[in-house]
Amino acid sequence: MVDQRERAGLRAAILAFTTWGLLTVYWKQLGEFDPVELIAWRVASAFVIMGVAVTVMHRWSPILGAFRHRPTLARLGIAAALLTVNWTAYVWAVMNDRVLETALGYFLSPLGTMAIGVFVLGERLTPFRWASIALAATAVTILTASYGRVPWVALLIAGSWSTYGLIKRRIPLAPAESLTSEMLVLVGPALLVIVVASAGSSWPGDDAVWAQASGADWLLVLGTGAITAFPLTLFAYAAQRVPFTLLGPTNYLVPLINFLLGWVIYDEPLPVARAIGFGLVWIALGLVTYEMVRQHRRTVRTRQVPTAVG
Repeated sequence: MVDQRERAGLRAAILAFTTWGLLTVYWKQLGEFDPVELIAWRVASAFVIMGVAVTVMHRWSPILGAFRHRPTLARLGIAAALLTVNWTAYVWAVMNDRVLETALGYFLSPLGTMAIGVFVLGERLTPFRWASIALAATAVTILTASYGRVPWVALLIAGSWSTYGLIKRRIPLAPAESLTSEMLVLVGPALLVIVVASAGSSWPGDDAVWAQASGADWLLVLGTGAITAFPLTLFAYAAQRVPFTLLGPTNYLVPLINFLLGWVIYDEPLPVARAIGFGLVWIALGLVTYEMVRQHRRTVRTRQVPTAVG
């Protein structure tokens, strides 16, 4: 039975993933600007918000300690680079009418994480998970034929996010401290991008934020830090209260929302072959979810069996 603590965590998780999914609508409003510059503004504004948060929580000490530890600093650098790739690919895809590819990328991410578990961490796959990976590989093949090209945006999003998760496992910091550290790594390059873009002639195109943004645009640009911190905080709250066997499937809200937005709201084409490819990915995720739930129930039953007293 779900207790009050777990119920509150589940509500927070649903709100976090729904917010992440709806960020597509947010980024669409900034479609006239360059994605790289927007990510720079996102990093800068997120750094300000997270910096204030860790100051209030008096949590700078672990961050500074991480920066003094070279292996941890190296992992933070790699994590920051992967996060930049993931964010930029996602925003670029949204602004170039490839929302369905972002959905595919985030649908593939859990399967990519499983592949990393097998080929990098040496974990063993169950028959259900082997079937899931085989279905995902078949789906990518079908989608490649449907698009007439490899769905590189989806693969880049899935690969960067899955690898980011692997690196994050090896960073001994809480979520807020870890994100602040990553923003600290990136804030220097981000400010450089903003300065170069604002100089005008040095930036490709005439879409620099400083030159073209209206008052409403500035609210959205500066708000990118808040839309980064808000769902992360909710997710951190949920992760401490909700079993991962329940938290995992709620992740699918993000690509599901993006799929519906791309298909229904933004009228991106979904021919039969492409729909079949997505269907195979959903079946693969269904198999993984079914196995997770079954294992969780088996574990619960095992704990409930009274131990015999000899």
